[in-house]
Amino acid sequence: QVQLVESGGGLVQAGGSLRLSCACSGGTFSVYHMGWFRRAPGKERELVAAITWTDDKPYYVDSVKGRFIISRDNDKNTVYLHMNSLKPEDRAVYYCNAVLWHVSATSKGSFDTWGQGTQVTVST
Repeated sequence: QVQLVESGGGLVQAGGSLRLSCACSGGTFSVYHMGWFRRAPGKERELVAAITWTDDKPYYVDSVKGRFIISRDNDKNTVYLHMNSLKPEDRAVYYCNAVLWHVSATSKGSFDTWGQGTQVTVST
């Protein structure tokens, strides 16, 4: 059974940076397209970034383009989300999951099981 463990969240001032990590175990990580999702208070969970397993092609939702960078390390079974120029509206719980390509903000995670997520809070 696949297990996903997210980490790296915290409280940061607007304009600051964080690096989120998601460690994946129990599956063949290197053949999954992976995505980072977030759920803000009162909103649906949305896909904000994704990366293919074939050529590391990235996808970003418009609201994070130019600020977030997704990357992966197949040797460590880990996907990262580098978050720069953070804004208060980035406040959310962030999760990772596998995704089916092609993706959009409304894409769903492929694994039934989700990790606990990691909280990101951005202060003004």
